[in-house]
Amino acid sequence: MGIKDSLDLAMLDWMGTASFDRPEDHWPRKWAEAYVTFAATEKYEWLRARGLRFFPVVGWAERGGYGAIGHGNSVPRFHVTWGTGPGVVEPFAAMVKDAVNKGLADLRFRHRVEDLVVVDGAVTHVKGVILGDTHAERGAHEAAAVTGDFSFEARQVIVTSGGIGGNHDLVRKNWPSRLGVPPRQMLSGVPQHVDGRMLGITQNAGARIINPDRMWHYTEGIRNWAPVWQRHGIRILPGPSSFWLDATGQRLPAPLFPGFDTLGTLEYLMKTGYDHSWFILNQKIIKKEFALSGSEQNPDLTNKDWRQVVKRAFGKEATGPVEAFKAKGADFIVANSLSEIVDGMNRIADAPSLSLAHISQQLQARDAQLQNKFCKDPQLMAIRNARQYLGDRLIRTAPIHPILEESPLIAVKLHILTRKSLGGLSTDLNSRCLIPPDNPLVVFMRPEKLPASVAAACTVTGRWRALSSAVASSLAEPPGGQRWLRHKNKATLLPKNLPIGGDGFSRWWRRVIRVVNCLYASFNDSKTILTGS
Repeated sequence: MGIKDSLDLAMLDWMGTASFDRPEDHWPRKWAEAYVTFAATEKYEWLRARGLRFFPVVGWAERGGYGAIGHGNSVPRFHVTWGTGPGVVEPFAAMVKDAVNKGLADLRFRHRVEDLVVVDGAVTHVKGVILGDTHAERGAHEAAAVTGDFSFEARQVIVTSGGIGGNHDLVRKNWPSRLGVPPRQMLSGVPQHVDGRMLGITQNAGARIINPDRMWHYTEGIRNWAPVWQRHGIRILPGPSSFWLDATGQRLPAPLFPGFDTLGTLEYLMKTGYDHSWFILNQKIIKKEFALSGSEQNPDLTNKDWRQVVKRAFGKEATGPVEAFKAKGADFIVANSLSEIVDGMNRIADAPSLSLAHISQQLQARDAQLQNKFCKDPQLMAIRNARQYLGDRLIRTAPIHPILEESPLIAVKLHILTRKSLGGLSTDLNSRCLIPPDNPLVVFMRPEKLPASVAAACTVTGRWRALSSAVASSLAEPPGGQRWLRHKNKATLLPKNLPIGGDGFSRWWRRVIRVVNCLYASFNDSKTILTGS
């Protein structure tokens, strides 16, 4: 793909995006440093050894636009797993099933934790209730009767809490003041069971919650035309070309273009006093640039179907799920003229009324900038920059063209979509949940949702935490050639092959993926820090 990345560059981008600025950011910073180092050294080989493969075109999420030191990814880093989410789960689920068959693991479904019992500073028991059977669809909410209770004792307890995105009341309670007034209406990007209950239970046991106001909610949510859970929304993963208007019909300022700065866009939109915004685009853009979040919305990648992948890249229409939303989605308007588009927008807008003249003036001014190969419009400059990257040119960024000269035109109403909790329970690098003032309480694993550039940290930090739990249980030798650094009866996991000098990355560079075999290449060719999945 022609990407040149390094540990130093990835660390600079991470720190520029995280903007750690609080006393409680000590451990988050340590986790960031440890994870980015792992991602630049051992991670790719570790995942491949477990059977994971990756789509060869690396995505470019959160592109920034504020300068080299500010927010955003300097290079594409978003790796899509071949098989998407199910492809990630498959090898680990197989190991769990094998452990069950060997009598090494016991799975207790429909057990809801209500309490963690602490004895002498450690969690020794987990208590809760047993729920009745359910026939609800995966992800759907169904009230279940309590049929009993349980109490389990264990030497080590690992908590998998999730975030708070399914609990809108809790989202609003923790809404950061820097983003203004919380939205009156939001869509849910996660099921209702992602409600923060386990965070509260662990906090009641003495654990410390930090940075609850740090969240990552998307601004490109659309109502699911076939919802599974309440207020079910899907996120558009946009390329950079759509024309973005706020609820009043004003174009968003630079660098708030599609896919550049999620939280910056959220902050801007909240200051308008409205909860929605608009994309205006055309068929050429939607075909090339619209992807949807979720394994079920990407059947070609989920089902590992190369024929469908080629159709995604070179077909005359968008993917099947995108075309289905265009035809059935309540937030989509398709028409042959801008006046019809604006009429449709006003029909479904909560408020205010949109001006055809004002929107037309802005679009015509944008299109007029294309008379030369150079211009002063920053979004058009950003599109030209994006198409310098082979992956964007192949499947993610449409050739630059006047929006109004292509038919049909399309408008999409965009909603705030809850998704990721960046704050949560504080842990050290041994995965021990901390109680004030940073004393260890319990081995803890938190596979939270993370920003696009860091999503794959879930699997790896879970791996570190599980191994740390094994050490705390007096495991004699760590698996896979790992080393434990012991000091004052504490053990710290050191990643295998941690380099003494340099970024440890160049050994993974294989060869440049040529255009002719890009869509058929083997999955050995990652040339960028593997921080997204």
